[in-house]
Amino acid sequence: MVAVRGVERQGQPHARLSCGLPFGRHWASLRCPFDADKGGRGPGGVGAPGGGRCPPDTFADAVSGLGRVLDVGCGPGTVTAYLAERGLDVSGVDLSPHMIENACRLHPQCRFGVAPATDLVLGEASFGGVLGWWSLFHLPRDVLPQVLSLFAGALKPGGHFITGTHVGDEDAARTEAYGGVPVRWTTYKWRPEQLVDLIEQAGLRPVAELRLPAEEYSGPSVVVMARRPD
Repeated sequence: MVAVRGVERQGQPHARLSCGLPFGRHWASLRCPFDADKGGRGPGGVGAPGGGRCPPDTFADAVSGLGRVLDVGCGPGTVTAYLAERGLDVSGVDLSPHMIENACRLHPQCRFGVAPATDLVLGEASFGGVLGWWSLFHLPRDVLPQVLSLFAGALKPGGHFITGTHVGDEDAARTEAYGGVPVRWTTYKWRPEQLVDLIEQAGLRPVAELRLPAEEYSGPSVVVMARRPD
């Protein structure tokens, strides 16, 4: 089960988003046409060069047939809708009611709810997959390990978790989001090895990692996919 403190609603049809890249166990840095960021620019849309594939597609392949999938911090539902199109039983949650309103408007065929990651109540071994797709970097350093443990426990044996986040040694206070939207939050950055270590401590086994260099609109970033052991 998944319980959230908020509302769950059934969210115009979305355009088909396709990466068109072959599968590979490890990814490397190359853009694909899939921009999975919160409806704007940023590192959310990533793929891999020859021998690789967009991480959301790799994730979808890994969790296919394992049951429900939860997109935590789904924003306007871009990734949620993409995975639903791939045939997954996926729902999305976000702490922003405004984001969920947009998600329901843009993707009425999908399920969405309002809740922060820290307020989720997830049944043990109840999900085939969980995503934290560029949505967990807002969590303070003492909170992220707790949330990762929650996700790990919610995964079925063989289920997968995927996350993308910003890389660095210093945290950044943000006053402007992509597209110039005024915001106020802290971006907690992690070194890739630190993030991998936290994921392992939560009880998951990393199976793929993608490190991306800095670009025009963002600094370096990392994507990690991990599996709950059988």
